Amino acid sequence: MDQIKRIEKMEAVMNRVAASVRKCQDALSEFAALEDEIDELNTYYMDGGWREDYEADEAGKIPKTMKRGILSQDTLFDLLEETDRLQNAIRILDEDE
Repeated sequence: MDQIKRIEKMEAVMNRVAASVRKCQDALSEFAALEDEIDELNTYYMDGGWREDYEADEAGKIPKTMKRGILSQDTLFDLLEETDRLQNAIRILDEDE
């Protein structure tokens, strides 16, 4: 591979990597900004509010026309598990710095 092609290729690679790094940084910043809301979801799920709302929905007390994906048995739990995994990964990355 001649120098010109190598430089052009490496320039393109660098630009793709830089764009990806920016996207990751933006996503991490956005995620970090949601920390209070993640805590709010955890509290809702762990302190009984979710269970109370779920049981009310099961009893037909929540309008069927209302969006209530939050009351799915697995959706919120799975989301909280994923946020916990991501928070742990971020902590590990921060420790490595």
